[in-house]
Amino acid sequence: MATSVPNGIYTGNYAGEKAAGYIAPAVLSANTLAQNVVTVHENIAYRLNVRRMTTTGFLQAGSCDFSDSGTVNLADVVLEPTELAVNLELCKKDFDNQWESLERRGSWLGQEVPQDFQTFLVDRLNALTAKDIETKIWQGSANTGGDFIGLFSRLAADSDVVDVSGTTITDANVIPEMAKVVDAIPEAIYSERGENGVKILVGIKTAKLYQRALGYGLITQAGSTYAPGSIGNESVVGAKPLDFEGIPIVVCNGMGDNKMVASVPGNLHFGTNVLTDFTEMEIIDRAPIDGSRNFRFVQRFTCGTQITNGAEIVYYTA
Repeated sequence: MATSVPNGIYTGNYAGEKAAGYIAPAVLSANTLAQNVVTVHENIAYRLNVRRMTTTGFLQAGSCDFSDSGTVNLADVVLEPTELAVNLELCKKDFDNQWESLERRGSWLGQEVPQDFQTFLVDRLNALTAKDIETKIWQGSANTGGDFIGLFSRLAADSDVVDVSGTTITDANVIPEMAKVVDAIPEAIYSERGENGVKILVGIKTAKLYQRALGYGLITQAGSTYAPGSIGNESVVGAKPLDFEGIPIVVCNGMGDNKMVASVPGNLHFGTNVLTDFTEMEIIDRAPIDGSRNFRFVQRFTCGTQITNGAEIVYYTA
């Protein structure tokens, strides 16, 4: 049965590489993926073995002889994206009494749907898909039912991850709570700065509270609230720097409340097949198939997450 919503699309069939221009804007424009806080693997046809290496004990006393020392440990972590789909069926009849009907051409069954609306529908569905993927990157819990395992589940399951016990974050405690995260950052990545350096990842609410705390100069420690003065003496006027003690703060829309992650991008991974032959987008006119006035809109792609070097990732959760 067609969805009883006034929508329409044009007839076409796009598969393989040609689909990239349609699918990629939805998948790769997810907020987290656009900010270089995770490593994106774009061409996974089935699964990807993410190689990780640990080394120890190379330095030794000098001598005339060659003496092998140290160890190199190699291990693989499998990133296997989950197949996802968007299936939507719409009816041309919804345009019969709309202003768009003046733009339609063709016979009763073969009528076209307005080009402007075709573009709008594709753009809108891409935006909604991006929003869902952004949330699932962090909060996804299972590789079934239109879901895939997100980073929070990966972090919680890895015993090597540096866990920080959190609480309900407010404008009065956001600064000391964020300090807990910084204190827990391993020395191995603390000094890493720049594009591929360590970052503190937070949700929208936490970012808002941090902005307010900087504006009012709010901080609670040892049960007392202090107001040491707002940043730049500007109170709540203007955007405050998203930075904590020199470490960039990045807002990831899908993270939700009362969670923070500190990591370098190379330890958080997202995989998809959007540029492989498995990707397809089909817009199907059902009139020549079954005589109906329905259109079907179908997108298919894969998404998945993985983490490496858990001992270098800080996970704050209430």
